[in-house]
Amino acid sequence: MVWVLSERGCDVEGVLREWFRGAGRVVVVGVGNPIRMDDFVGMKIVQDLKGKVPSDRVMLIEAETVPENYMQEIIEFKPTHVLIIDAAKMGLKAGEIRLISPEDLASYPAFSTHMLPLRIFCEYLKTTNAEMGLLLIEPEKTDFGEEITSKVQSASHNIYEMLLTLLS
Repeated sequence: MVWVLSERGCDVEGVLREWFRGAGRVVVVGVGNPIRMDDFVGMKIVQDLKGKVPSDRVMLIEAETVPENYMQEIIEFKPTHVLIIDAAKMGLKAGEIRLISPEDLASYPAFSTHMLPLRIFCEYLKTTNAEMGLLLIEPEKTDFGEEITSKVQSASHNIYEMLLTLLS
């Protein structure tokens, strides 16, 4: 299922709240390259959440471009929900967001920069029986550099605020 999330015309927080319904133990995985501008957005959101959500029921992972390195750690945490946050070129406006299920990865046109395709990563994590979602953010620039563009920074801040509320 694809949920279209944007600042206008959609209750972004309501969609995420519904997705988190019944969450007990949550893993939030930030994916991205710290030297590829907007590609860093997933990592930035996780970094901003560090120390601000209860660590006994929320595991935050800064996976950079290799989320597969954390599979065993995620499985051992026994999550009810796994949310992967990543920048993905989907042909949308910069800063637009999609929350998709792993099943939609095969048919949803998105490009990301990590080593192992997210589809395979999610397939492996199915053994947790956790609810899994991918929160994808359209980047504006993925050139080499450490600055996140203003549109993606705005989306990052809004997602951070929503997750802070939902996970606290």
